[in-house]
Amino acid sequence: MTPDAGRPLRADAQRNRDKILAAAVRVFTDEGLDAHFERIAREAGVGTGTLYRNFPTREALIEAAYRNEVARLCDAVPGLLATMPPPEALRAWTRRFIDYATAKLGMANALRAVVDAGTNPYADSHKMIQAALSSLMDANTAAGTIRSDISPTDMFAALAGIALTSAKPEQREQAERLLDLTLDGLKPAHSRALSPEDLA
Repeated sequence: MTPDAGRPLRADAQRNRDKILAAAVRVFTDEGLDAHFERIAREAGVGTGTLYRNFPTREALIEAAYRNEVARLCDAVPGLLATMPPPEALRAWTRRFIDYATAKLGMANALRAVVDAGTNPYADSHKMIQAALSSLMDANTAAGTIRSDISPTDMFAALAGIALTSAKPEQREQAERLLDLTLDGLKPAHSRALSPEDLA
């Protein structure tokens, strides 16, 4: 039985599981589908037995690693909103979205193998990310820091477009610029910087 199907994990077991999932993303990104479990275990600082107890198959590990990336992205929203003004929280989260997209791109071949095996690791990801983005945009709309005529669906499409064109690690500077342009376009007209024409 996998941990997902049983009772909640002990704190130390949960830490090991989290380390395995983080290491799996790095190793599958570096080595693709042929990544060795032994290297993943070594990167995570656990024994191979611990890895196999948590994830008995390669497909189970790949799917869990991807789902964990989605959860980390979405679960960050309450903390960002609790510690930052809404515009800063939205900006910080868009950077996390690109981190997630970069990890997803790196794991593309591994994830494709999971899909080919008959599992859909993406089943809930779109809904979860949309909900997280909606929370951030609602907070900004309430604060008057973004336009009210831009929907979360529109914003998600813009972020997805940036991810499709600029999610490789070497494209990070371009991704940052595109994110800033997109976020600037969300601002109410009165809060944008004045142009020379406005002052004429």
